[in-house]
Amino acid sequence: MRVIILEDTDDVAHVGASFFLQHLELKPASVFGLATGSSPVALYNCLINAHRNDGVSFSRATTFNLDEYYGIAADHVQSYRHFMQVNLFNHIDVVPSSTHVPDGMAEDPITACLRYEESIAEQGGIDVQLLGIGRNGHIGFNEPSSSLASRTRIKTLTKETIEDNARFFSKDEVQPTLSLTMGIGTIMEAKKVVLIATGRAKAKAIKDSIEGPVSASCPASMLQLHRDTVIVLDSEAASDLDNQAFYQFVEEQRQKLEAA
Repeated sequence: MRVIILEDTDDVAHVGASFFLQHLELKPASVFGLATGSSPVALYNCLINAHRNDGVSFSRATTFNLDEYYGIAADHVQSYRHFMQVNLFNHIDVVPSSTHVPDGMAEDPITACLRYEESIAEQGGIDVQLLGIGRNGHIGFNEPSSSLASRTRIKTLTKETIEDNARFFSKDEVQPTLSLTMGIGTIMEAKKVVLIATGRAKAKAIKDSIEGPVSASCPASMLQLHRDTVIVLDSEAASDLDNQAFYQFVEEQRQKLEAA
């Protein structure tokens, strides 16, 4: 597990985006796993700028989003499909049919989840998976107590997650309590994972993920067992870590080796 600690949120976005851009340069037909929420927006802006200003093309890439609310349509302003269109897809040259988000209105969500898994496998698996992290350590909508071997499925949200997301819904809207989400086992099969986190509110979850035991109580802790995970943090998100100085020393040595 590689831990990169940076000064501010802009640095986190640029460094996080660099892993996707580097892979795209090596493999134009990359398969990317994408996330929603506040953390990825600045990273997506970096990808958009790379496309607009540097001619980076996403025309051969394929994307799979982590999750979607169950019970709201793709064109709903709070759907994650809408989020992705507004914050990324509408601004790059990715082929619309190559962007995949779970179907929040699926009549048979169990079958829809199985098909989502099959679609990922048909593309050869995910090359680089982007993750954020919830205050309770969730990744995707894999809440605490989720099976560490879980696959894409329908999942009940915790009250904490519902409360955290309530700000996005007006009082007269029905807020979903269910989601379709990639499982932890699905995420662990990605060839590379990039988790980004910023702000003091994420500090405890980050500490539990990196320095705590591997436990279903903190789903993100499973990433300790992943063969190639990079966690990119600002100083506030890293503030509870006991071994900050060591992580920074390791990163310094890594950069010296790469420069040599």
